[in-house]
Amino acid sequence: MIHEHVLNRKGARKSSDIPNEILDLLNRGLIESVNLIEWQAVNHQILLKHVIPSFNLEKGKMDVLLTEMANQNAFTGMKAIRTTSDLLTTVMVEENEAKRLEILTYCANHISDSVRCWAAFMNKNRQQTLEEKLSFIRHFAADHHFGVREIAWMAIREDLSEDIDKSVELLTVWAKDDNENIRRFAVESMRPRGVWTKHIEILKQEPHKALPLLALLKADPSKYVQDSVGNWLNDASKTQANWVLTICEKWHKESEANATDKIIKKATRTIMKNNC
Repeated sequence: MIHEHVLNRKGARKSSDIPNEILDLLNRGLIESVNLIEWQAVNHQILLKHVIPSFNLEKGKMDVLLTEMANQNAFTGMKAIRTTSDLLTTVMVEENEAKRLEILTYCANHISDSVRCWAAFMNKNRQQTLEEKLSFIRHFAADHHFGVREIAWMAIREDLSEDIDKSVELLTVWAKDDNENIRRFAVESMRPRGVWTKHIEILKQEPHKALPLLALLKADPSKYVQDSVGNWLNDASKTQANWVLTICEKWHKESEANATDKIIKKATRTIMKNNC
């Protein structure tokens, strides 16, 4: 049983301050991380050792997987998440469909946010349509944990960037969703520059392609969504400042909502800084 003081903790401000009890529980997959410091401190090699017995794989496959994980020298952070998910995907290819679904479902619903992050990267079927890939990632995009939501858009961003027009068309539906996490995903996954990921060059030069999506959220009541829209436009302002200024001026005239003002302020921060 996990004690209340563990579940209700605020989280350490630096990795060296994470209590050994908390780090042990994180590495055993028994609790979620509560902030970025904890999220980055999880040792995925240790976590995999605790999780893999639940897959009921042959011992030989388990040993190979754990050995390869150690050889990769990836223990924490994004590299470890990608490495673990790639290794698990390789193992799953050798299993039948029922077994693959069992492993994926187990990981996708695990109490550990880190294990759920693995699952978000484990859908590597190139035969799937973009609609099918979005349908798969929706579970993670709506997750209550910040880390899983970030991994969700990273996991599908490359697919989205291959067909911007189609992606914008599909994501405009998401932008109308009642769930703020889904609306935010629709924007964040298509940011021209993004964070911890490759830039989408065409959107840096032609940001207007995403306007049908952005315009739906110009007065969104959620700060989470407002920040994403503002950051999207700020990204675009670094290459297409005049376009961003034109859009912000238009939105200011069309909307009296405080949300729009907040978006505009965030969207133009680089422009204002450069003009000082």
